[in-house]
Amino acid sequence: MTSQPTMTKAGNGPDGPDGPGSPAEPDGGLHAGLKNRHLSMIAIGGVIGAGLFVGSSTGIATAGPGILLSYALVGTMVVLVMRMLGEMSAANPTSGSFSAHADRALGRWAGFSIGWLYWFFWVVVLAIEATAGAVILESWVPAVPQWGWALIVMLVLTATNLGSVGSYGEFEFWFAGIKVVAIGAFIVIGGLAVFGVLPGVDTDSAGLGNLTDHGGFLPHGPGSILTGILLVVFSFMGSEIATLAAGESENPQRAVTKSTNSVIWRIGVFYLGSIFVVVTLLPWDSESIQKDGSYVAALNSLGIANAGEIMKFIVLTSVLSCLNSGLYTASRMAFSLGRRGDAPKVFARTTSRGVPMAAILASVAFGFVAVFFNYEFPDSVFLFLVNSSGAVALFVWLVICLSQLRMRKIIERETPEKLVVRMWLYPYLTWATIALIVFVLGYMLTDTEHDGRQTVLLSLLVAALVVGVSLVLEKVRRGKNDRLASGASDTERV
Repeated sequence: MTSQPTMTKAGNGPDGPDGPGSPAEPDGGLHAGLKNRHLSMIAIGGVIGAGLFVGSSTGIATAGPGILLSYALVGTMVVLVMRMLGEMSAANPTSGSFSAHADRALGRWAGFSIGWLYWFFWVVVLAIEATAGAVILESWVPAVPQWGWALIVMLVLTATNLGSVGSYGEFEFWFAGIKVVAIGAFIVIGGLAVFGVLPGVDTDSAGLGNLTDHGGFLPHGPGSILTGILLVVFSFMGSEIATLAAGESENPQRAVTKSTNSVIWRIGVFYLGSIFVVVTLLPWDSESIQKDGSYVAALNSLGIANAGEIMKFIVLTSVLSCLNSGLYTASRMAFSLGRRGDAPKVFARTTSRGVPMAAILASVAFGFVAVFFNYEFPDSVFLFLVNSSGAVALFVWLVICLSQLRMRKIIERETPEKLVVRMWLYPYLTWATIALIVFVLGYMLTDTEHDGRQTVLLSLLVAALVVGVSLVLEKVRRGKNDRLASGASDTERV
């Protein structure tokens, strides 16, 4: 029989030995197993989700070439939010990232609520991505049923995460690397075709004229930019993963600073660059974009053989990357919540390899349940899970902004030397970002065509329930502490 891995208790404080945002990193029990190349690729690949490949065609149909403005606006918002998060995480690197910062800046209820909402978001994503990967794999090997492929994919990546943080980093390095190379090659080849340098391409259909020749740059009017924002905003979720992973690196502050400073070119190149290539290679209203998907249609227009199968492979790597990082992220958030007493204490225990095994197994268990719901109740239970977690990305970004407003003052007062990353034009750009996020949420409430209203309302319902639970638990803790203090006082008098 093999011996069971030994479990290590985490630090004593609410987020480590020295309280929230303790600089004593990596977090108690976790190992510094991520190398610089792992973190670099996690940071780059973190902003490239499968949604970029499979969801961009809907945005192009809705806004035309103007979808570039939608991506630019959301990208700007993400850059600003990441700058705020980088400021806080460089000063206090922790596996809880924005949840731990919210705990300290806004109160325990905020850290509890946003931490559990974020965990909920990612375990639902596990089910979505596992199903998406299973569809592709079944098309290649139909002998294995779709549910079987979903089970295999989940089990393999669970084993990877249970091995060590280094094994997670190594898998993510290669998964993200394939995405980065694929998009880089697509942009270079597509760009050559757009400017007439690539031989064998029909220059009559490819060119900058596609930006204005088919009904104008905004064929459906300026309002389509806002609708486009609703369709693309969630494809940016994942940018913050690098700040969580930094807690398990040898130099967390350097890792956070590097990923924060590079987010501008990452979004500019991979999102804006690739979408620009698509809408200049083909007219935005081309039937092939809606029929085959934007990237497959673009590859077909270049005369690349088996474009559909190539894109299937790239999407599959994106799905596996998202699954891998989603499980890692959910487990580390559960670990941080456990350390702060906001989740079962067993979540804060690690194996001898520095892996929070209970947190990983709990996260993947919920993921398996969600996969089951996706197959058995796709239009009821699973649809509720998807919609009720849909606006969590915006909630997370809003909490990061509000936390930074307060944390900046705390850092300047207590440890000003750790303010190595500074938010630009503080506090004005912070408030402007808050206003933009609130505006997007408000606009979603007016959107019935793309289920924006339902998504916001259901997400708000779940958020209200989680906040309610946090307030009740806080009241129970306060009452318990008062009784203990009263008992101690009575003992002293005796």
